[in-house]
Amino acid sequence: MKRIQLVTLRFFALLFLLPGLGGLILSAVVSTNYLDTMPRLPAPEEQRVVPRSVHGVIIYQTPDEDKRLSTIEDASVAVFVLGLGLSVWYLEQWSSFRARESEEEELSESASYPQ
Repeated sequence: MKRIQLVTLRFFALLFLLPGLGGLILSAVVSTNYLDTMPRLPAPEEQRVVPRSVHGVIIYQTPDEDKRLSTIEDASVAVFVLGLGLSVWYLEQWSSFRARESEEEELSESASYPQ
């Protein structure tokens, strides 16, 4: 793999890893906010009948709130895992690149010394 390809791979790894991590943090903030503001018992008059466990406490939310938070969580995990996979691939390619570079450097040094 060439150096420019490594730079591109690192860019895309970070492009997915950082927003995925940000989304996970956002979903944690939303969950904590829900824990503070949502009722602990079903409230059918407010359509808050969908249970969710937040830190071991059951809160009740509307179907739309449940769908929104679940979408944020699922998308964030998917993007983060994709970024993590690209990061692992980048690190493997980078180590191979550095090993080849080191071998070439050693060969060029040994060729320059008379025997």
